[in-house]
Amino acid sequence: MADRKLFTLVSLMILISVILTYSLSAYTTLLFGVNEFHFALRQSIFGLIAIIVIWLLAQLDPDKWLKRVGLTLFFGSMIMMMAMPFLPEYLVSEVGGAKRWIKLFGFSLAPVEFFKVGFVYFLAWSFSRKLGHHDGMGIGAEFKRFIPYALVFVGAMFMIAFIQNDLGQVVVLGMTLLFMLMFAGSSFRFFLSLLSISMLFFLFFIMTAEHRISRIKSWWALAQNSVLELFPAAIAQKLRVPTEIEPYQIGHSLNAIHNGGIFGTGLANGTFKLGFLSEVHTDFVLAGLAEEFGFMGVFVVVILFMWILQRIFKIANRSRDRCAYLFSLGVGLLLSFAFLINAYGISGITPIKGISVPFLSYGGSAVIAAAMAVGMVLMASKKAEM
Repeated sequence: MADRKLFTLVSLMILISVILTYSLSAYTTLLFGVNEFHFALRQSIFGLIAIIVIWLLAQLDPDKWLKRVGLTLFFGSMIMMMAMPFLPEYLVSEVGGAKRWIKLFGFSLAPVEFFKVGFVYFLAWSFSRKLGHHDGMGIGAEFKRFIPYALVFVGAMFMIAFIQNDLGQVVVLGMTLLFMLMFAGSSFRFFLSLLSISMLFFLFFIMTAEHRISRIKSWWALAQNSVLELFPAAIAQKLRVPTEIEPYQIGHSLNAIHNGGIFGTGLANGTFKLGFLSEVHTDFVLAGLAEEFGFMGVFVVVILFMWILQRIFKIANRSRDRCAYLFSLGVGLLLSFAFLINAYGISGITPIKGISVPFLSYGGSAVIAAAMAVGMVLMASKKAEM
């Protein structure tokens, strides 16, 4: 294996995930009437499969298998997402009117998690073949060569944001696409132009969905007091939303973080997991970590995560193959944006997007898909000058 440190660090994060899942799922096991080890055992199985997947992929020849695995993930998961609205109810799980999971042998598979990895590989493979440096190229020519990728992204955006009602994943993919474009050779002016257009589309998607508007209002109800004091009273009054909008999840998340202090309440001693935060072992795992292990626990996890990113970006920087370079870079960006969006959401800086923490949140699809991404990076690292 080319980078044993990366393998070890990811395995350690998965182990921490199993411990947190056991501790933070205490109320959820009672709510669903299952054994206290139910979620921890499932996460242990997911984690073991993820570690094996990383190891197996790392053994493969990148010249022979990287393209096969990457494009199979891209097209295979895309076909599954397109088929999900038409599948019978006994084969799919539906939440809020959106079908996001396929039921397989007692487990639920989220194709979008694997699509993200395949999408990053597709971009890396295509950018390495089609895109070069922007020397002498006008902004119009850059937009022209971007059109095929824009169509692919719009198609993915339609499936994820409209059919699956999951705008958070679109944000992660969109940001990854923008930065990969810049590193693939596009100009900074083109990057800023696309960023501006993306912001307009993002606002459009928010304004056309009532539940997203409600989520923004709920977040703003919590953040407005500290922000509006910087504005004149007349302007602040117009921007203020009614206080009856209860920022339920964000408020309890912030209370959990505050309750943890520096060293935390101790393993299994948290209180906000007891029905105040819904299924805290999933999207609010960082809030649960902060309460039971305090600032020091969060600090250790952040250092581990940054170390994982450092190893991935090091592999990207030393890759001789342009596709491997862009793919490794894209995986690092994908993991970074997911972590940041979740961390910002649970701390009230931005609205909650429903994005899981890579390798830490409970969930089989997310941890196995992220493991496949890391395994492919390790496979690609065989061609890097380490």
